[in-house]
Amino acid sequence: MGYDVPMDSLDVDRDHEKRRDTSISLGVSSTHGLMTDEGDITRPGTLSTKAEAEMDGSVTPDVPAATPPPPMVFPDGGLRAWLVVFGVSCGTCATFGYVNSWGVFQAYYQLTILSDHSPSSIAWIGSIQYALVFMPGLIFGRLFDMGHFKVPLACASALLIAATFLIAECTEFWQFVLCQGLAVGIACGAIFGPVMGTIPHWFQKRLGLALGMMALGSSVGGTVFPIAVHNLIIQVGFKWTMRIMGFLLIFLLGMCNLAAERRLPPKQNSGPFINLRSFRNPAYSIYTASSFVVFLGLYTVLTYIDVSAAFVGVPTNTAFYLLPIANAGSTFGRIGGGLLADRVGAFNVMIPATFIAGILTYAWPFAKSTGANIVVAILYGMSSGVYVSLIAAPIVHMGERHDNGLRMGMFLTVLALGALGGPPISGAINTATGGFEAVGLYAGSAVMLAVALMLLSRHCLLGKLWGKC
Repeated sequence: MGYDVPMDSLDVDRDHEKRRDTSISLGVSSTHGLMTDEGDITRPGTLSTKAEAEMDGSVTPDVPAATPPPPMVFPDGGLRAWLVVFGVSCGTCATFGYVNSWGVFQAYYQLTILSDHSPSSIAWIGSIQYALVFMPGLIFGRLFDMGHFKVPLACASALLIAATFLIAECTEFWQFVLCQGLAVGIACGAIFGPVMGTIPHWFQKRLGLALGMMALGSSVGGTVFPIAVHNLIIQVGFKWTMRIMGFLLIFLLGMCNLAAERRLPPKQNSGPFINLRSFRNPAYSIYTASSFVVFLGLYTVLTYIDVSAAFVGVPTNTAFYLLPIANAGSTFGRIGGGLLADRVGAFNVMIPATFIAGILTYAWPFAKSTGANIVVAILYGMSSGVYVSLIAAPIVHMGERHDNGLRMGMFLTVLALGALGGPPISGAINTATGGFEAVGLYAGSAVMLAVALMLLSRHCLLGKLWGKC
């Protein structure tokens, strides 16, 4: 015997099944419970185990994996990239090369315009120059990361040219401090740091060679400028010497402004001008400390080698050429160091070269003959040139590439404090002792301590004893 089932009853059953299916798919139990994805039956009115975990944050919901950004591609050569190196080299010639010729000005001022001031007092002009070449990097490095390059470069170039012309009119110590110390130093710093930051935009595998070629400009400037100044003063006088220097700077800085260019896009969220979190990287912190220590002694030899040679009886005309000889020797150190750094790593080249510079700093006061002083000048120029040319290379590997300007700016600012105090401390020791033996002991010890700090920084960065770093 059969039973007739009403159609409206079937509709109700279908609706019930739909509601049940919907509740299961949402992970919510019906009044009779349900089976979850993991096969567990939940209590009525509760969420599934997986849904509860996602809500309390113990399990991250499944999301599609983010596509990694494409790797940066660097030209590592080509006409445009090498034109940038040429422009930056002109900029370093007009800034660091100019500042490296301070020794000839120190000797001239001691004998003529500022003869009533002590050597250590006159050395403050050069120390302010050295320090300010690096110190503005804190500001201009961050501006560089933000994409501001051409306008600050043009303004700083104009200031450097104007200050050079104004030096010709200076007659008092405070005037030289303002024009040749502060104005020249600030302008050189506003140019040197940012233009040096453009090189890592164009080179990666051949970065060491590019940095060496860039630093070649400062070697040329440090060689040519002292000889030109010395001979021009004799022929046309001090005022026209500085005016001729100003016209030469117009040409060099014009080439720099035309050829130097950044390539990578600016950082979107630039942040503050100081990021202390960078110092949480022990390799960066220790390397920054080493730069401060090394500049307490590194430029002592270059500042006083001509004075010390004359002190021990080397003819004055010969003693004058020791600084250009040292700067010419640094040419080989800069290019050779850059080539080696691309093969074995910047630290692996910088550390032994700086160690040799420290040994030569100890030996320098005991060079009593013309030949001995020339040998010291050549070898010291080569070894110190390696350090100066590669000083920026390790920082590139101590953080992200788009933050390189900020890290470089903070690094150069700390370095500047050492450059500010180093030569005057050496001058004060010379005044107190009446000789240069104690000066060499002080400066050599500072360089050796910096070598130890660089070894520690290398270990933190590489994590092992041997390897490219």
